[in-house]
Amino acid sequence: MLFQFGYCVLIVVLCDQDEIVADITCQAETGLQSEFGIPHELEGEFFPGIPKINYEGPSSKNPLAYKWYNAEEKILGKKMKDWLRFSVAFWHTFRGTGADPFGAPTKSWPWEDGTNSLAMALRRMKANFEFLKKLGVERWCFHDRDIAPDGITLAESNANLDVVVALAKQLQEGTEIRPLWGTAQLFMHPRYMHGAATSPDMHVYAYAASQVKKAMEVTNELGGENFVFWGGREGYQTLLNTDLKKELDHMARFLQAAVNWKKSIGFNGTLLIEPKPQEPTKHQYDWDAATTMGFLQRYGLADEFKLNIECNHATLSGHSCHHELEMARIYGMLGNIDANTGDAQTGWDTDQFLTDISEATLIMLTVIKNGGLAPGGFNFDAKLRRESVDVEDLFIAHISGMDTLARGLRNAAQLLQDGTLTELVQKRYESFDSKLGASIKEGSLSFEELEKKAIEWGEPPLTSGKQEFAEMIFQSYL
Repeated sequence: MLFQFGYCVLIVVLCDQDEIVADITCQAETGLQSEFGIPHELEGEFFPGIPKINYEGPSSKNPLAYKWYNAEEKILGKKMKDWLRFSVAFWHTFRGTGADPFGAPTKSWPWEDGTNSLAMALRRMKANFEFLKKLGVERWCFHDRDIAPDGITLAESNANLDVVVALAKQLQEGTEIRPLWGTAQLFMHPRYMHGAATSPDMHVYAYAASQVKKAMEVTNELGGENFVFWGGREGYQTLLNTDLKKELDHMARFLQAAVNWKKSIGFNGTLLIEPKPQEPTKHQYDWDAATTMGFLQRYGLADEFKLNIECNHATLSGHSCHHELEMARIYGMLGNIDANTGDAQTGWDTDQFLTDISEATLIMLTVIKNGGLAPGGFNFDAKLRRESVDVEDLFIAHISGMDTLARGLRNAAQLLQDGTLTELVQKRYESFDSKLGASIKEGSLSFEELEKKAIEWGEPPLTSGKQEFAEMIFQSYL
């Protein structure tokens, strides 16, 4: 077996106290194998009919070409690729099946064999790197259990992850491709049905901590720039059986332990929390940007984390994506954006590719004001529609999403350079530019002093907010 599966040597060495790991990860394969247990007939090109995607300009009718995203073009002194820092989400792109609560999977990609074996995980990783290279994208994001199968034991799961990460590390060599961020999947397995960091069972809490520990280690090993916490199960269905304070305290202690581990392993990436109001829980503790920032401030964690804002989550919480981004930006907490959108007629997390030019322009106004997102970026946390089943659809969806944000960047840059909208906003608040206004901003005037001024001035004049004019200006740049 060592001759046939050269990489199983590593598995046995890693798990010599749990020999079942080597058996399980190798037994599914037959025939001649490559170094990583991948059949030679599946080692070729995964997307043979898809060329490398190039920029052809707005007049192009080629669906497999960029019309607005020109990676090396400079906008406001910075290359487009550095403003946008695009990333492919492994889970939607390579693990999305098209299944929904009412229907079976619809996706049947040619590289899939219908299993969740380790060898299949390795094939997916090779497909991922080919996909990234053909798109011209240098970043990708992953959950630990997306890229490697869950084992019977934690040791087995970790060993499986080590093998896949070793291949990813090899595939990275000679490229600029690195993870934008990694994370631990703490929501799918039944053990997490009551939560992970907020589970009422300390055994689950410990297991979740172990999973985050390992996921952060491999993210660091791969040169990942960030690590995300999305608490899909960190919430409640009813307060009748929930100790709210205890769960919030436990979640804070969990995040502090993650900070400690990050520092102990020398991981220099940014820790990110991704707000979402609900689904799958009825109420999720990191409901929106403001709630999450308040929680971090309350527990002394505000200097250790930033936010990963997902546009679809923003609308689920009753906000616009622009609102959530601005809330994070003005408090210095904007770290990353999960670029997607929902459907106003459905009301749940549909994770569609963002194609709205107006929305993209608003998003890019915030990003430009923020000076960019690095070391964060735009991760396409978006999936094909259930009815889209062709391999080329994977490329078309990402091209469309990238072009939309690139067009938004161009629009936002022109809008800010023109200055008309900026002047309109400044004019609304110009009374605070006076000497007295400055005193108010400094907090040096008491209510008594302000009362005297109010009596002196009399009834304040009504001034127009010029909302329609602001909207007219904005629309003229789309």
